[in-house]
Amino acid sequence: MNQDFLYSLEIMWKGMSGIFIVILIITFVALLLAQLTKEKKDINSN
Repeated sequence: MNQDFLYSLEIMWKGMSGIFIVILIITFVALLLAQLTKEKKDINSN
C-alpha cells in the first residue's frame, strides 16, 4: 500500500475517535445536568 494512504488512515482514526469521545462527554454532561435540575415532586401536595 501507499505510505501516504496509511498515514491518512492514522490521522483519520485519531480524528474519528476524538469526535466520538467529545460526543460521549457532551451526552454525559447533558444527562448529569438533567438529573441535577430535575424538579422534585412533593408527596403532600394533591
